[in-house]
Amino acid sequence: MTEIPGSAEFAEHHADHHHADVSGGWLRAAVFGAMDGLVTNIGLVAGVGGGGANRELIILTGMAGLVAGAFSMALGEFASVDTQNEAVAHEVSVERDEIRRHPNAERAELAAMYQEMGLSPDTAEAVARDVHRNPDLAVRVHITQELGVDPEESPSPWTAAISSFLCFSVGGVIPLIPFLFGASALWTGLAVGAVGLFALGALTSRFTRRPWLLAGLRQLLFGAIAAGATYLVGLLIGVGVSG
Repeated sequence: MTEIPGSAEFAEHHADHHHADVSGGWLRAAVFGAMDGLVTNIGLVAGVGGGGANRELIILTGMAGLVAGAFSMALGEFASVDTQNEAVAHEVSVERDEIRRHPNAERAELAAMYQEMGLSPDTAEAVARDVHRNPDLAVRVHITQELGVDPEESPSPWTAAISSFLCFSVGGVIPLIPFLFGASALWTGLAVGAVGLFALGALTSRFTRRPWLLAGLRQLLFGAIAAGATYLVGLLIGVGVSG
C-alpha cells in the first residue's frame, strides 16, 4: 500500500529529514576565514618568533596581521560573491532573451537535458513543455540545469563578508592568547595554535562525511607546514630584537 502524507511513515520521515544549512554564502566564508586567520597568525608568530622577536613584537605583529587580514578577507569575500551574483544575473537576462526569441529550440534543449538525466523521450518532452508554459520557471530551470546555480538562491555578499571578518578575527587571535596573558615562550603560542587548528578542522567534519580525527589532523598538518616555513624564514633573516 502506498504511503501518503499524514501516514505514520511520512510523519517519521518528515521529522528525521533535516539538512545542515549550507546556503547563503556563510559556511565557506566562515571556514575559510577561521582557517586563514589561524594559519596566517601561526605563521606570523613562528616567523617573528624564530627571528628572535620579543613578546611585545610578537603581539604587535600578530594584531597587525589580524586586523589587516580580517579586512582583506571581508572585502575579498564581498567582492567575489557580489561579482558572482552579478554574473548570474547577467546569464539570467541572456537566457530570458533566448527563451523569448527561440522558445522551441530552448524547449528542445531542456528536453534533451532531461533525457540525459535518464527520463524517457516522451516524459522529457512533456516535462519540458510544462516548464515552458511559465517563462519565469523556464528561465530558472534552464539556469539551474546549465550553470548549476539557482538564481533565486543567491548568497549574500554581506553575510559572506561579515562571516569572514569575524571568523578570521577569532582564528587570528588564538595563537596570540598565551602572549596576551603574559607568556613569552614561542612554543606556547604555537601549541595553542595547533590545538585551535585541530579543533577547527574536527569541527568542519560536521558538514562533511570525513571522520573528525582525519579532518583535524589534516588542518594541523597544513598549519605545521606554514609555521615551519615561516620559522625557517625568521631564523634566516632575523628581526634584530632579543629578549
